[in-house]
Amino acid sequence: MKRSTTVLLTALAPVSWGTTYAVTTEFLPADRPLFTGLMRALPAGLLLLALGRVLPRGVWWGKAAILGALNIGAFFPLLFLSAYRLPGGLAAVVSSIGPLFVVGLSALLLGQRPTARTVLAGVVAAFGVSLVVLKAAGALDTLGVLAALASTASMSAGTVLTKRWGRPDGVGPLALAGWQLTAGGLLIAPLAFLVEGAPPALDGRAVGGYLYLALANTAVSYWLWFRGIGRLTATQVTFLGPLSPLTAAVVGWAALGQALTPVQLTGMALAFGATVAGQLRAGGRAVRAFGPAERNAREERDRPDVTGRALHR
Repeated sequence: MKRSTTVLLTALAPVSWGTTYAVTTEFLPADRPLFTGLMRALPAGLLLLALGRVLPRGVWWGKAAILGALNIGAFFPLLFLSAYRLPGGLAAVVSSIGPLFVVGLSALLLGQRPTARTVLAGVVAAFGVSLVVLKAAGALDTLGVLAALASTASMSAGTVLTKRWGRPDGVGPLALAGWQLTAGGLLIAPLAFLVEGAPPALDGRAVGGYLYLALANTAVSYWLWFRGIGRLTATQVTFLGPLSPLTAAVVGWAALGQALTPVQLTGMALAFGATVAGQLRAGGRAVRAFGPAERNAREERDRPDVTGRALHR
């Protein structure tokens, strides 16, 4: 499959996540962020486990738990906590620095040196998102800011570790997404019941909203996201993240009657341009995540023969 197609399919994930705010405010019970996170993660994870029919083995039980905690179990509650405590879209601004987090973690864990162009694109993306969502507000909530930073760091670390560990042989992105969503959902479940109590009564609109979040917004989106991590660099994938607040702004304008100012339109252009720039490679091909057997086969193929030439490149 062409790389451009992979980028476009992966981009559908943050675009879908950008609809979460509108669905939550228009269809779901108020003030139930942990229950909403649970309903997003666990049903989607169990569905993907049933479709994938593969369970972790050996060390992958621990790896799946770690990735599930970083990408889902810690990320969802921290994200909702920041969204409830921070005014004027500040949580979205903090989350937009995710590409810079990933650039730094990729240098440490993947050996990928950051380039000036990548760092500049990350700064421009965060600035563009701030123009779109940031509004005048009072004093900042310290806990909200810390939760936003922690959620961004958690998802960034999960993205880089997903790239570093790859996938076991014979396991596709659908099963990998199922493992992480299930592990994350099981982590959120006791927290949701302890903090928020019994599940709320649900009407037809709420049921429809939760079905959308669990299926399109989570099961399909995270499958596409982890598929993209396996085929693109971690930096390229995370630079698609700003599409989420941009989508939220467009949905607010189109469906909720929210106006877009010239400053917001300028910010959208800057953030989108930085997202495109983040997909440009400095050279070479994007690094795929390979399982152990595939890596061994590639090493054997590239082993020099007695004349010092590589075999069958």
